[in-house]
Amino acid sequence: MSDWFEAEVRAERAQRLCESHRWAEALTEIDAAVSINPNNATWQAQRGFVLEELGRFDEAAEAYEESLDLEPGDGDVMLALGSVLLRLERFAQALSILDELARLYPDCEAAYCHRIHALAELGQHERAEEMFYLAQQLNDDCPHCFYAMGVSLFARGQRDKAIYCWKRVIQLEPDYYGVNLRIAEAYRAAGDFTRARKYLLQELRGDAGNTDLLYELAQLTWESGDAAGAVAKFSHIIELDPTHYDSHYALGRLWLEMGQPKRAVSCFEEVVRVVDPDPGLVGFHKAYGQALLHLGNYAEAWPLLRHAMKEDPSDPDVAMSLGDCLLAQERAGDASEWYRQALSLDSSNAVAYYKLGLCHFKQERHEAGLAQCLNAIEHKPDYVPAMYNAAVAQLHIGQWQASRHMLRRALAIDPTHAPSAELLRKLWRFRIRHALRRAVRLLLRIAGRRA
Repeated sequence: MSDWFEAEVRAERAQRLCESHRWAEALTEIDAAVSINPNNATWQAQRGFVLEELGRFDEAAEAYEESLDLEPGDGDVMLALGSVLLRLERFAQALSILDELARLYPDCEAAYCHRIHALAELGQHERAEEMFYLAQQLNDDCPHCFYAMGVSLFARGQRDKAIYCWKRVIQLEPDYYGVNLRIAEAYRAAGDFTRARKYLLQELRGDAGNTDLLYELAQLTWESGDAAGAVAKFSHIIELDPTHYDSHYALGRLWLEMGQPKRAVSCFEEVVRVVDPDPGLVGFHKAYGQALLHLGNYAEAWPLLRHAMKEDPSDPDVAMSLGDCLLAQERAGDASEWYRQALSLDSSNAVAYYKLGLCHFKQERHEAGLAQCLNAIEHKPDYVPAMYNAAVAQLHIGQWQASRHMLRRALAIDPTHAPSAELLRKLWRFRIRHALRRAVRLLLRIAGRRA
């Protein structure tokens, strides 16, 4: 058998295997044919098709390009190449191919349809809309056009029009993959969790085991305020796929939000076991560090929080956590620097003023601490702990009336605040003790002068 004849036989065998969806075997045969005759444009295109079916999109694009180099202007191959480039998110390159396809074949509706997608992703929304209306002249019932137009409208903040387009897709093609998810995302962005859940469940009916869709449902459940339901859903995803690190991370953040840092740490440890969280999981080091901080594991929390600060130097919460870590270790001077940094990022942060005041108190700087507590109260008028500590500072510097007024103000806001009530009851004793000390000092001075 000659090499050329063998190549023909293997190409035909590849075609039959494709018809049976035996893609790996088909690739072996078409690879053999192409190795014998690499100048056959049809075989190169067939190889691209098989590679695409196997999910090897980069190689598929290369094969389609080889085919077009051998036989320029083949409309089917140009369309196939444009489509696979869209899959690869190489939108500018896809647009170039599709523009040329439309120039050569003005009646090719798919060339317009796919360009809507490319233009929307490239942010060229006016041209995307123009392309949509051109496509409508060729086929006004194309679900792909309405889907892509919805993406463009949503990106521009025209949520209602986007939803209209996507609902039109469902009318034209009820099983269109991903459109229910898009509608759910639009309603979710609008805060309409009931409708969002409806469309997300509709998407799940067609793909019940899809953990990414289940993850979206769990996130939606969390956002709607059902923390217990979200815990159950994230846990279910982890049962289905123990390596689903996004669910481990989300569950950890949820436990942290619910005041259960020990459980949160267990989830974060699982994330580290499954995947390298740096830099893929935004906020991971912050959440992990804060969970350890809540547990009093300061040595472990510190490097994670420092890493989080390097990731986002503009986050005042991380600066606060670094301050808390140091303050808990009685390093008030060092802690105060982080609270000042938090205030440089957010000058209305009442808690930062309060914590800075505590740092001053620990260093016996009562007037400076009082000033920071008063700043905290100015930004948060119902801040009872700041009022209590301000009253204590006022006692230290002899401002009895101001201290009593501050304590009464605190108790008017929270009558159950025991430290304020106790201090108010003892206030007269402190005043008498202070008066006696002053009297003794006066008598000693008088005695000294007489002597």
